[in-house]
Amino acid sequence: MAKGEAEAETINWQDVVIDKDVSSLLPIESLEKYRFAPFEIGKQYIKVAIVDESDVNAQNALRFFAHKNKKKIQTFQISEEDFEVLLDKLRTPAVEIEKVLDDFEKTYEIEHTQAMTRRKRKATQTVLKDAPVAKMVEVIIKNAIDGKASDIHIEPMDQYVRVRYRVDGVLYNSITLPKKIGPAIISRVKILSNMKIDEKRKPQDGRFRIRDLGHAVDFRVSSLPTSYGEKVVMRILDTKAGLIDLEKLGVEGRDLHILKETIKEPHGIILVTGPTGSGKSTTLYSVLRILNREGVNIVTLEDPVEYVLEGINQSQVKPEIEYTFSSGLRSILRQDPDIIMVGEIRDEETAELAIHAALTGHLVLSTLHTNSAIGAVARLTDMGIQPFLLSSSLKLLMAQRLVRKICPDCKEEVEDIPEEALSMIKRELHRMTPKALERIGVKNLEELDKIRAFRGKGCSRCKDSGMKGRIGIFEVIEINENITKLIGDGAREEEIEKEAKEGGYTTMKQDGIIKILEGLTTIEEIQRVTEDDSVDEVIGAKGE
Repeated sequence: MAKGEAEAETINWQDVVIDKDVSSLLPIESLEKYRFAPFEIGKQYIKVAIVDESDVNAQNALRFFAHKNKKKIQTFQISEEDFEVLLDKLRTPAVEIEKVLDDFEKTYEIEHTQAMTRRKRKATQTVLKDAPVAKMVEVIIKNAIDGKASDIHIEPMDQYVRVRYRVDGVLYNSITLPKKIGPAIISRVKILSNMKIDEKRKPQDGRFRIRDLGHAVDFRVSSLPTSYGEKVVMRILDTKAGLIDLEKLGVEGRDLHILKETIKEPHGIILVTGPTGSGKSTTLYSVLRILNREGVNIVTLEDPVEYVLEGINQSQVKPEIEYTFSSGLRSILRQDPDIIMVGEIRDEETAELAIHAALTGHLVLSTLHTNSAIGAVARLTDMGIQPFLLSSSLKLLMAQRLVRKICPDCKEEVEDIPEEALSMIKRELHRMTPKALERIGVKNLEELDKIRAFRGKGCSRCKDSGMKGRIGIFEVIEINENITKLIGDGAREEEIEKEAKEGGYTTMKQDGIIKILEGLTTIEEIQRVTEDDSVDEVIGAKGE
């Protein structure tokens, strides 16, 4: 084995193009175990990146690898971080699935002809539950975890089965499978989730847990009958990823200070609002982590329990046995709680019980589906809650959305900001009070010498998207004495917002503008999630 002629630092591992035939040389599990990866094949040699050349096991594996392929090995030193980049390039779902499908066909030779005998049909049904299908599901799940996906969609189409991953809030087409494999894949997922595999006419829910690199990953599974068969969606709940500090979520400046001060209150209601998938539960979990200390009884009522928090009593509602948010909240109040977290306020009864709890000495955290923080007042009033009860119990209203972050490895400044975008930024900055402008280090716009925006150029670490990870944009309204009076008097939203601005309140869009100027996200992202005509983008995988 020869040491690489080129020094490790002269190779830009981010831009290395993997030879087409490399992925078939060794299983990805072996590469992960021995920490080396082939990346180029010549007539006489194979170039291999290796993390630790002194590792005896890795050297033995390399000797076997060289002998098997009848080629010399040329090694190149690589860091752990860059090694993971190479693995990601080798670990493409399409390549791995192709291997499994090939194995499936070669091993069992499934035949779909009119002349198939009953014995053959029975053999095929047995095969579909066997190892290749389990391997396929394993590959789909593994690639979702490695790609930091939040959801896996397995969708039967007319002629094929489509697998899509949601990464940073955006759906990406990833794998296309033969139609005949679809039912077996769905059955395998249903078995894992303890769902009825023979029930295909109505939706089902389930969950399962796996261990990945030493930590638990939970999957919340939902099946739905469609025109072409059953569709399954798996929500990935990484028990490590769910526990994030408020600062990392994107709560900054005045908003962070107000939130941290308000949760010290002994009683009252704190509401987080936003649509499904906007990160409300994650924010509440972050707050619970701060509040979770010895001497405090915290009880939660959730649907479902997404992340298990040690030291907190978490309960999951089960409507099928009439254990709902309202009935569960009644039971919780008999458990002598100090702090209560209710997953969602959905009806008048739950809202009334939450307010009753807040007025009788409990701190209540909950979520509500509204477009803005101020909209929570009208929503609760529409449910039948009297304004005087709201004004007495509400302590803080918070609304949020999630936007994608710029990849830090390929971040660059936008040279020419489009005039329309520049006008939007200036308009929102002019609407902000001097107290709100302090977040960007100025007291008035004259002090802002230049408006700067950034974007991601696209690199291998972000899969050429220019975006990596997500961050929240927020609006926080502290219910002070003046706002309490306005709510009690049934004031309009405009009056409440005007009063909130006096304290430095910023809307979600304005918070997004600040994050643009801070270089955290792009103009397009803020427009996508805050403007009325924004829709989720569906991006096809390269080569499809």
